[in-house]
Amino acid sequence: MAQTAIPFLFMRGGTSRGPYFRREDLPSNLKDLEQVLVAALGSGHPLNIDGIGGGTAVTTKVAMLSRSEEPGCDVDYFFAQVSVADRKVDFRPTCGNILSGVGPAAIELGIMPATGNATRVRIHSVNTGAKVEAIVQTPGGIVSYEGDAAIDGVPGTAAPIYLNFMDVVGSSTGALLPTGNLVDEIDGITVTCMDVAMPIVIARADAFGLSGYETVEELDANRAFYERMEPIRREAGQLMGMGDVSSSVVPKFALLSPPRDGGTITARYFMPLNCHPTMAVTGAQCLASCVLTPGTVAKGLATLPDGIPALVKIEHPSGAIDVTVDYEDSSEGFVLKSAGLLRTARLLARGEVLVPK
Repeated sequence: MAQTAIPFLFMRGGTSRGPYFRREDLPSNLKDLEQVLVAALGSGHPLNIDGIGGGTAVTTKVAMLSRSEEPGCDVDYFFAQVSVADRKVDFRPTCGNILSGVGPAAIELGIMPATGNATRVRIHSVNTGAKVEAIVQTPGGIVSYEGDAAIDGVPGTAAPIYLNFMDVVGSSTGALLPTGNLVDEIDGITVTCMDVAMPIVIARADAFGLSGYETVEELDANRAFYERMEPIRREAGQLMGMGDVSSSVVPKFALLSPPRDGGTITARYFMPLNCHPTMAVTGAQCLASCVLTPGTVAKGLATLPDGIPALVKIEHPSGAIDVTVDYEDSSEGFVLKSAGLLRTARLLARGEVLVPK
């Protein structure tokens, strides 16, 4: 039987990896789109043996790009999280690591031109409505992937990509604190439910009898923790106005503990039923906001930075990620203006992915 060929770029974006498509090359109907992405990534097998997925949640992500009609934006970025093993696709979240590759991909795909030695790409996140400015290195009008920038979780160095996130508060729920509270108690565990770039249910590691310094492998082997955590996440989803989240990867879940390597806070981030090997870019913004908001579960754990903008260093299983947060702490509470991060990306391959006709 003949197969259908779909042009794509295969890219690493931050600490994630996946295909980048032109939206126009894919079905407009979400049900058909879901089937195409499941086939392309090979969802339904733990190794994604019949597709180009990598057998983990950070390697089964998809970016779909198009010219934006949003005022002030160049590119629309539509994200999909394809599951590894159960043939499902979640269009509700976004991914800041995959977003790191959107600027280079948009130029490579001809969606927008390079402009000078550094190109500003204004990105509209279709999933959440957030707006992000990416600065991509384009000497001579060509995307450069070589440079001296390093990010923990990726070997070697690459050209820097600067991301500045705006309009990310309440991106999924419409509120910084979707439950209306700084803390809530769910099933005996105190949590902060916060929505900045990504809705997250945040708890202290010691509330689960954990140190918070466990490795990814140790946490993923601790199925008793996940059995305790998942009902809390689902109940929090209801309290956050997100409805039944049992089949969704949002809200995410995170554990906090004191820093031990000179950072601001230590975190473990869950996707939600396995631990992220590093830290999600969107998750980092939310956790940084939690640290800077008085009265959350981060109180007493963090080594708070001085000054505004504040540099928040979040220690994670593979090192640390820095988030520069411009905010106001007024009588109305924490008000986020913007969050900036440095990321890298690399074009790994280009061509056509084949799916059953």
